[in-house]
Amino acid sequence: MRIKGLVAAPFTPFSADGKVNSAMIEKLAYSLTANRVAGAFVCGTTGEGVSMTVSERKLVAEHWQSCAGRQLKIIVHVGHTAVEDSRALAAHAQMIGAAAVGCMAPYCFKPSEVEDLVDFCAQVAAAAPELPFYYYHIPCVTGVKIAASAFLEVAVERIPNLAGVKFTDENLMDFAECVNFDNGRFDALFGRDEMLLAGLAVGAQGAIGSTYNYAAPVFLEIMRAFAAGDLKAARLAQAQANAMIKVLIRYGGMPPAGKAFMNLIGLDCGGCRRPLRELSVAQFEELRQAADAAGFRQIASR
Repeated sequence: MRIKGLVAAPFTPFSADGKVNSAMIEKLAYSLTANRVAGAFVCGTTGEGVSMTVSERKLVAEHWQSCAGRQLKIIVHVGHTAVEDSRALAAHAQMIGAAAVGCMAPYCFKPSEVEDLVDFCAQVAAAAPELPFYYYHIPCVTGVKIAASAFLEVAVERIPNLAGVKFTDENLMDFAECVNFDNGRFDALFGRDEMLLAGLAVGAQGAIGSTYNYAAPVFLEIMRAFAAGDLKAARLAQAQANAMIKVLIRYGGMPPAGKAFMNLIGLDCGGCRRPLRELSVAQFEELRQAADAAGFRQIASR
């Protein structure tokens, strides 16, 4: 399996009573398709998957799959601290017809050796043998510092349905080694929106990110300009995207500030699961003004 272009990591919409707002998922899927996004990585970190119950995560995956149509590939994040819950989520993703599954490392009792990480992932991947399996490398969240390229070196012999890695880290050397491993055998999806151009420079063809939910056009311009050899235009587009990302970081990052940006494009995804706290009315107004000053309307609609 090869994914090219942008894959959004969508927010999970919650209603005022804290329940999953299933009706909003169709609107989110339509928005991604309209903005030429290739897929959705659901129930990941942006989607607050680890703050939801297994039954809620299954519900969210079902709704995304039912709304996907032919244009949107649904990758279901199935990572969990309990391997049997991860296996149940993976089996469910296969049952509903998802395109692939992704799994982060367990983040409480962490694997210290690559063999232990691969063993965990192999058990999860085996529960959905018909689906491509992506290892979700995000050490800033999991605390697992094992190189993604080291994972591939061991997993290639252990996971028959291994498709590649979702790489969310700043180590471009490690990412390049994933891209080039075994003559480019595996898909390497870049996960740092603020460094997309750098990821493209070392071989990325696809990317997964949260800002693609509301600012896909500027990132598609980065990819277009890079492919055309117009580095000046690509750098300009990346700088424009990063001006927006600086506002995002200033107001709390993902997912609280990200959900505020969704409100700016008319898609209300509700609040966040505790212990996260959504922005106050005053903070939202400050974010709106800062986003306007950073050119967000032009960034999102270019």
